Parts: sequence; C-alpha cells; structure tokens
Amino acid sequence: MDPSKFPDYMELAIREAELAFEEGEVPVGAVVVLENRVIGRGHNRTEALHDASAHAEMIALSAAYSHFEDWRLEECFLFSTLEPCIMCAGAAVLSRIKTIVYGAPDIRFGGCGSIVTIPTDARLNHRCEVIGGVREPEIAEMMRLFFQQVRKNKNKVN
Repeated sequence: MDPSKFPDYMELAIREAELAFEEGEVPVGAVVVLENRVIGRGHNRTEALHDASAHAEMIALSAAYSHFEDWRLEECFLFSTLEPCIMCAGAAVLSRIKTIVYGAPDIRFGGCGSIVTIPTDARLNHRCEVIGGVREPEIAEMMRLFFQQVRKNKNKVN
C-alpha cells in the first residue's frame, strides 16, 4: 500500500473515533483495509456493550473476518487512532495482519512499543510491521478533550 494513502485511511478511523466520542466511549476508531478497500471498521463500545474486549480494533477485525469468512487477514492493514493495547496487538498478530498503522501512542496500555512490543516479537510465528504517528496531533487532541470532559463531568457529580 502506498504510504501517502495512510492519512486518508486514518481519516476513516478518526470518523469512527468521533462516533465513540459522541457515544461517551473513549474515542478510538479503527479500520481494516485490503487492496485500498475498507473491509472492517469499528469504534470503542466497551461501555455500551459492558465488554472489556469491545475495543475499536477488535470490532474492526471481527468485521473483516466476516468479510472473508476466515480469521486470516494476511495482506490487510489495521489503522487505529490509538496505539493498539496488548489485547488488540495480540489479535492483530493472531489474525496475520500485515501492517498496523496508528495515530497517537498509548503510554498506559500500548502493545506496539509504548509498554511492550507484541507485533514484532521474534518469538512469535507471525510479525506485523508497525507504523505510528499518522495524524498524531489531532488524535492526541481528541483524546485530551475527551478526558478533560470526563474529568469535568466527574467534578460536577461530586
């Protein structure tokens, strides 16, 4: 895939993140792309579904599995607004994702370099290329605004 297209696909992930923001979820969005076609998309739904595994990446991967009727996503790219956590990075590896592209790093839960580096661990039978920092400033700002809003609403309740 042409790296000049990365910002365009990240835009689609940002739109998913905006949906999460509107729903009161942590604003993370993800899309799975194969041959310049989006075959899976998702945004965080952990609060709505009461499910800790309902991360944007997991939902996008599940949609991509349905597209193929298979769990192998060997030539696919996973675009996520936030660095995938350990669970999502592991799912990407298990799914045989070719490349993970993310926007902002996640210094608390990041599984693609911030805390651990699952996708390129040589002990695993599959490895994913990882590219970070695509449209990072605007994604980091969205995250900052969301958590600022959460803190503000929390203070109103107390």
